[in-house]
Amino acid sequence: MQEALALARAAAERGEVPVGAVAVFEGRIVGRGANAREAAHDPTAHAELLAIQEAARNLGRWRLTGVTLYVTLEPCAMCAGAMVLGRIDRLVYGASDPKAGAIGSLMDLSADPRLNHRFPVEKGVMAEEAGELLRAFFRARRSTGNGQTT
Repeated sequence: MQEALALARAAAERGEVPVGAVAVFEGRIVGRGANAREAAHDPTAHAELLAIQEAARNLGRWRLTGVTLYVTLEPCAMCAGAMVLGRIDRLVYGASDPKAGAIGSLMDLSADPRLNHRFPVEKGVMAEEAGELLRAFFRARRSTGNGQTT
């Protein structure tokens, strides 16, 4: 989670919403991602998707069995769906997202029996640090009048 937080801080420095993600397989990081929606002009450039994509490339397969994904913020429906489709083994996340979280806040795609894959989730790991990073980012955005990035 420390690496995911470092990626989130780097994203904030670039003006991106500070979310970071790392994919770990057999004790080593095989994928990293930090939000890049602004720079990429891409609504799908979420930290989780970038980490998943890199992990798939590095492992040479789309089925990410054996992979644990560490994310600083509860994933949205798009990212949670990618985790289901990619067959990740486990998710660990920091701060909950009551507005868009799809791993328990608004819905729970990690445990939906209608889907063909489910995975265990560990919530709240380093949640205070992850949450404060997000709060500070949006406080700064509001104070400069640039509330555009949400």
